[in-house]
Amino acid sequence: MCRNPKIILCPINLRHVKLDYTAYTEAAEMAARHGAKLIIMTVAPEFERNMNIYDSDAYWGDELKKFVAAHPPKDVDYETVVRKGAVHRQIVKLAKERKVDVIVMDSANPKVQDYLLGTNASHVVTHAECSVYVVRS
Repeated sequence: MCRNPKIILCPINLRHVKLDYTAYTEAAEMAARHGAKLIIMTVAPEFERNMNIYDSDAYWGDELKKFVAAHPPKDVDYETVVRKGAVHRQIVKLAKERKVDVIVMDSANPKVQDYLLGTNASHVVTHAECSVYVVRS
């Protein structure tokens, strides 16, 4: 892992934050320890399953802002980002675009305890150009 990260990316699945957000807590603490900027991202689906959501970007952007307001990172410069598409690809793409030093993410869906490493985490670990810190909940 990068010894002194300046930019930390933390992808959040807003459908799972009621179950667990350990990786987010770890990312916020890491950013505070190193004086790093924290990019908090979520990935909206390309095709929304809920037909009541007309503007997916706005909806998930608002949900992300609500989450961060409820769990603000202390003493950390941060920004929120919403992307649309395949989760694992968008995480790797944003990390490359922003020259992220480390990605801090959950190991797998908290509903599925049988997996050591989920498909999104596995893809990010394999394809990211930066260090990836995988948090096992």
